[in-house]
Amino acid sequence: MTPRRLVPLLLAAFLLIGTAGQAQAAGYRYWSFWDRDGAKWVYATQGPSMTRPSDGDVQGFRFAVSENSGDAAQPRGTADFASICAKTPAEDGTKRVALVLDFGTAPDAPSGETPPAPRTACARLSPDATTADALAAVADPLRYNTNALLCAIAGYPKSGCGEQVSQKEDSGVSAAPKATEDGEGDDDGPSIGLYAGIAVVAALAGAATWQSRRRRNATR
Repeated sequence: MTPRRLVPLLLAAFLLIGTAGQAQAAGYRYWSFWDRDGAKWVYATQGPSMTRPSDGDVQGFRFAVSENSGDAAQPRGTADFASICAKTPAEDGTKRVALVLDFGTAPDAPSGETPPAPRTACARLSPDATTADALAAVADPLRYNTNALLCAIAGYPKSGCGEQVSQKEDSGVSAAPKATEDGEGDDDGPSIGLYAGIAVVAALAGAATWQSRRRRNATR
């Protein structure tokens, strides 16, 4: 086996390892918080209890499974302030905030729960009110955990809060059982594919070494 032929095989083996590692990636099931900036959604940099929207702002929430803010699913549906707050006229001494509430899809729902249909709401608030106040005004009951993480909007979901979800669970397939006391059945460890990829790399590297030694001996 010449080095030229060995290179693509090594690349294939490393790709196998990379794919196996990605298969172990996990996301989190949670409510993400968004600000509307013109025609696009922007992932909020503060939590709803710290954000004080202005009159005319549009903010959104989406329940989904994602690994981080970079791949988080955005709220769907109408996100136009004029449309959402058309039936809520302006009043002195108050502000209006349009909210887009997207409860997500069935694959992202916790086991045994069905996501409500997405909806919008217009909250009339005092000038210093936060986004959390807006949610409380139009989407009760809310649920938070001890770290002030928003866990449920309008009672959905009934339980859980930002729990980790493996890709197998995310796709609707039951995940492998967690480790028992003797360490068996742990699905957090390397996959069979990962071990196979390592074995392929080791075998190819050994073959390359053997070929190199063979050529050196032949020239002596």
